[in-house]
Amino acid sequence: MSQSPLVLDDLRFRVQDGSIDTVVVAFTDMQGRLQGKRLHAHFFLDEVLGHGTEGCNYLLAVDVDMNTVEGYAISSWERGYGDMEFVLDLSTLRLLPWQPGTAMVQCDLRWLDEERSPVRQSPRTILAEQVARAAEQGLVAFAGTELEFLLFEDTYEQAWTAGYRQLRPANQYNVDYSILGTSRVDPLLREIQNGMYLAGLTPESIKGECNLGQHEIAFRYDEVIRTADQHAVYKNGAKEIAAQHGKALTFMAKFDEREGNSCHIHMSLRGADGSTVFDTGGGPTPLFERFVAGVEATLFDFTLMYAPNINSYKRFTPGSFAPTAIAWGRDNRTCALRVVGRGAGLRVENRLPGGDVNPHLALAAMLAGGLYGIENELDLEPELVGNAYRSDKPTVPRTLRAAREAFAASTAARGCFGDEVVDHYLNYADVELAAFDSAVTDWERVRGFERL
Repeated sequence: MSQSPLVLDDLRFRVQDGSIDTVVVAFTDMQGRLQGKRLHAHFFLDEVLGHGTEGCNYLLAVDVDMNTVEGYAISSWERGYGDMEFVLDLSTLRLLPWQPGTAMVQCDLRWLDEERSPVRQSPRTILAEQVARAAEQGLVAFAGTELEFLLFEDTYEQAWTAGYRQLRPANQYNVDYSILGTSRVDPLLREIQNGMYLAGLTPESIKGECNLGQHEIAFRYDEVIRTADQHAVYKNGAKEIAAQHGKALTFMAKFDEREGNSCHIHMSLRGADGSTVFDTGGGPTPLFERFVAGVEATLFDFTLMYAPNINSYKRFTPGSFAPTAIAWGRDNRTCALRVVGRGAGLRVENRLPGGDVNPHLALAAMLAGGLYGIENELDLEPELVGNAYRSDKPTVPRTLRAAREAFAASTAARGCFGDEVVDHYLNYADVELAAFDSAVTDWERVRGFERL
C-alpha cells in the first residue's frame, strides 16, 4: 500500500518543526489542470483552514492560454468576474515530496451566495453528482486510469523556443515492454514512481510504449473521485519532476504521426457494502451487461468529455491501437470497449480517451453512461469478435466539431449532466474550434508558401 494521505495533526507538527512551509490549494479546471494558490503553511493553518479562501470565477471560463473568452454563463465582464470559494477536501491532503517543504490539498468549488451552492460546471462536482446517482442505487464506482506520455531530452523552455520541432526523444526506437528501454530513463521514472508513492498514490508498474520515448506508469484502482484527483496530481507532478531533471514530457493525445498517448480507463461497480455486483460467481450479471450497454450507447454522444481537444481526434486511426469502432469485445484491443477480468476483477476498459483527457470529466461520462444503461435496462449487443477496424460498426466522431454537435443534440447528456453543464462545455468546444479555425499551421505553409 502507498503512504497514507497526510492527516491534519501531522501537517501541524511538520509546520511547527519547519519541514513544511508551503501548502498548495488546488482544483481541477476545465482543461484537467491543477489551478490554485501556494499559501504559507502558517497562514494556511491559522486562517484558511477555518475561513477558507477564494479565487476568480474566470478560472472555469478561460482557454488553455488563460484568455478570458465570451459565451460562459457563469463568468463575464458583465458579471464582474467575481470569486468562487475553494472548499478544502482534507481527505486529499498530501505531501509533494518533489517540491521542498510542500503539501497539497484539493478542493471543490462553491459560489459565495447564502446557500454556498456548488459550482455545477466544475469537473469535480460533475463527477461527484454521478457518484451520488450511483449511491442512490446502492452502488460505488471504482476506476483506474492508464496514462501514457512522451519523454524528451529537451527542457520545456528549449521545446518552446524550438517551436516543439526536432525534439530529442528519450528513446530512439520502439521500447514497448522493453526492460532495457525503461532502464535507459530509469532515474527519472524511478523518481516519479517513488514521489507519487510518498504523495499517497499506489504505483503498480512502469512500462515502455511504442512511440519514441513513450512510457506508462500505472496506478492502483480506487474509488472514482480519488482516482481522478490522483490522476491530476500525477500528471502535474510528473511534469514538475521532468523539469527538475532538465527534461520535458507531454501527455498530448497525438504529438506526431506515430502512436498517440492514450488514457485507458478501467471501471467497475461494487455494492455499498463492498460486495461484487458485476460477477457474483456465475459469470457477468445483468447489471454488468446493462452497464456496458449504457457506456456503449452513450459513447458517441459523450465523446466530447473523453476527447476534449482538436488534437484528441488525431489518435483515432485504424490499426493504431486507438479505437475507431463503437463496439465491445472480450479482451479485444480493436474495440472502443474491452471487457477484461472475471469474478471480482471483471471490468470494462474504455479505450477512447487520450492522455489529454480531463480525468474528472471522463470518469463522470463513463459512470453516467453505465448508470444510463442500468436505469433504462439496456440490452447488451453480442460482442464483436475479430478486427473492429474492419467491421461495419458505427465509428466515434472523427473531429471535435462532430463531437460537439453530438453532445449538443444528446438528450442523454442533458438528462445525465443538466443544461448548465452541457452548455458550458459546448462553449468550451466552440472556443477551441474558433481558435483553431483562425490559426495558420506549418502544414499550410509547407504546402502553400511556394507551390500554390
